[in-house]
Amino acid sequence: MTDVMTRGSMTRKALSVAWPAMTESFFVALAGMIDTMMVSALGSYAVAAVGLTNQPKFIGLTIFFGINVAVSALVARRKGEKRQDTANQILLTAIILACIACVAVSVLFVVFAPWMMQLAGSNADTHEASVIYFRIIMGGTFFNVITMVINSAQRGSGNTKLSMTTNLTSSVVNIIFNYLLIEGHFGFPRWGIRGAAIATVLGTVVAAGMAVSSLFRRNSYVRIPLMRDLKLRFSRSCARSIWNLALNTSLENIAARVGFLATAMIAARLGTDEFAAHNIGMSILGLGFSFADGMQVAAVALAGESLGAGEKEMAKRYGSICQRIGLLISFILAMLLFFGGRWFYGLYFKEPHILEMGELICRYLILIVLLQISQIIFTGCLRAAGDVRYVLYAAMISIAGIRTLSTLLMVNVLGWGLHGVWLGILADQLSRFIMVSLRFRQGKWVDLKI
Repeated sequence: MTDVMTRGSMTRKALSVAWPAMTESFFVALAGMIDTMMVSALGSYAVAAVGLTNQPKFIGLTIFFGINVAVSALVARRKGEKRQDTANQILLTAIILACIACVAVSVLFVVFAPWMMQLAGSNADTHEASVIYFRIIMGGTFFNVITMVINSAQRGSGNTKLSMTTNLTSSVVNIIFNYLLIEGHFGFPRWGIRGAAIATVLGTVVAAGMAVSSLFRRNSYVRIPLMRDLKLRFSRSCARSIWNLALNTSLENIAARVGFLATAMIAARLGTDEFAAHNIGMSILGLGFSFADGMQVAAVALAGESLGAGEKEMAKRYGSICQRIGLLISFILAMLLFFGGRWFYGLYFKEPHILEMGELICRYLILIVLLQISQIIFTGCLRAAGDVRYVLYAAMISIAGIRTLSTLLMVNVLGWGLHGVWLGILADQLSRFIMVSLRFRQGKWVDLKI
């Protein structure tokens, strides 16, 4: 009876941490889809042009994703160890590191935008529009990076509601200015794709302001007044801790993005309509990821805090609880895709041949989401413990290796078109699921120190 009650209370705690993160990730993904829907009014070329920028943008953000994972894991662990001063010093150090890196990344990606879009697979229809969009997005990366780093610390401390609030507000601002600037309403200029990019940056500016203001609240676990009172400064030891985790996570992201970029390049060469349909499929996959990401946030915070307190079995149980919740969500998403896939594509396109492509992609998505959500939650547990090197190897083997090679074989050699692209994605998700689930069930990850 005690075990049942304990399991129930742990499930409630996991849900209390996860629901704001899931809500946040879902609405951010939904806002991205609405963004694409608004851009689709300009034509399928515009959907394809925006889609071309996704993987190069994420490659540029790779180092910051690594820093975010490190900050979340370290803050959660230090909270479990009752070391609030060190948790605050970790955030301060991470902000300084991220700001320096951001300047370099923004300059490089703005200058080399035309070459990057060509590498991503742009053609005469999409090149100019994709370069314009990419330069504006990467030029405004600073605000996005600041928000990401602060929110990662807040999530690590268990405060997922703040991150939800900032990103929901950012999404609303983005959608409002999309409406005003893409086609020009209420006297605003009709800027097309340029307007969509500016709207996205304006949303991140608002989010950054909210994230920074959260650091002045008395009830915040990480806050500027405490940093000032303790006279905290940039710490080399904290930087090393961040680097040790961020390096492997960043390399993992690079491997992932190289694989994703290769898939996008192969899909882009199938044609503008095929690539547009593929991008909507990736947006749907991103919607599934949003739920997985929410549960992963809960797994990182709760497993990390449990490990910091020396409760290894509790860390394992939190991971299992989060995975079971995620599995239930994935079944619901699979049913929605089964019955509503064509309808969903109809929100973006009216052409019958593109709708048929959408139905084909949704068949693969039904299987993929069942694997994806559990895989991401298991990965979050491993990251929380510091087992980032194994996650790196899994990503290199699966995404950069299996996904890329199988897609090349099935599309370029066997000529299977979109079937080949999505079979490659399915093969990647299956192999990653097998690798990280086996590692999680072995249980050795709970013995690592960070």
